[in-house]
Amino acid sequence: MAPLSLLSVSAVVVRTLGQWSAAAAVRYSCIAPTLKHFSTTVGGRPKRPLSAYMQYVKVQQPVVVRENPDIKVVDIVRKIAQQWRTLTPEQKRPFEEASSAAKEQYKLDMQKYQAQLTPAQTAAIAEERRQKMAKRKAIRKKRELNTLGKPKRPRTAFNIFMAEHFEEARGTTMQGKLKSLLEDWKGLNTSQQKVYVQLAEDDKIRYRNEMKAWEEHMIELGREDLIRRREKRQKKLAVTKGGKKKTRVKVLKAKAPAKKTAPKKTAPKKSTARATEKETESKPKK
Repeated sequence: MAPLSLLSVSAVVVRTLGQWSAAAAVRYSCIAPTLKHFSTTVGGRPKRPLSAYMQYVKVQQPVVVRENPDIKVVDIVRKIAQQWRTLTPEQKRPFEEASSAAKEQYKLDMQKYQAQLTPAQTAAIAEERRQKMAKRKAIRKKRELNTLGKPKRPRTAFNIFMAEHFEEARGTTMQGKLKSLLEDWKGLNTSQQKVYVQLAEDDKIRYRNEMKAWEEHMIELGREDLIRRREKRQKKLAVTKGGKKKTRVKVLKAKAPAKKTAPKKTAPKKSTARATEKETESKPKK
């Protein structure tokens, strides 16, 4: 689908927003550059199209910044969102049309982009996408646990020592400070390290107690999925171990009769052969 021209977009804006000022119509005619073609050359993946709201944000953000030079970024977003909510459906229509045109162009560009990929490139892109999704999922999970107040893990003896002496550590960079702290830790004798080891053991006790209370609270909230991972793993391990043992017993039962019957079949043959030899020797020659 061909992109809308600057004149056509400005005409639509002027026609639908007649009650607005001429300056506003000129501002909203700037949405035409957002409908450019996405190039699929050089193997670049096309960018996702902007929604109608993001089309409006892209146009309105420089206007708000120009009118309010000292405004914060959060206030800019808040002000634009408030303006978008006050628009009528007729006023939103140009941005919705621009967004739908960008979506159609995105589909065409994606078809061209996928057609030029090799199987190896397709597999690499799929793996990269899987890793990104897993990373996002882990980040969301961590944020959720922090929001629910999950206790922090216990610190090690060295972590406690590092937290106490980090400011006075030698070195100007983070890596230099950590290196000097590690050297100082190794230079401590056993009695000096024992103090931090005991603090680490106390922190483990703190973690167990807090986790117990937190898990009870999660059960009350109906979030048992956050506390039964260890039990599920133990059950899976028990099932897999039991299954392996059963298969081994079956294999042994199947092999046992074969070993016992093999010598029984061969033994009579040898004895009969020897008996026939003796009989032939004992017979008198004519």
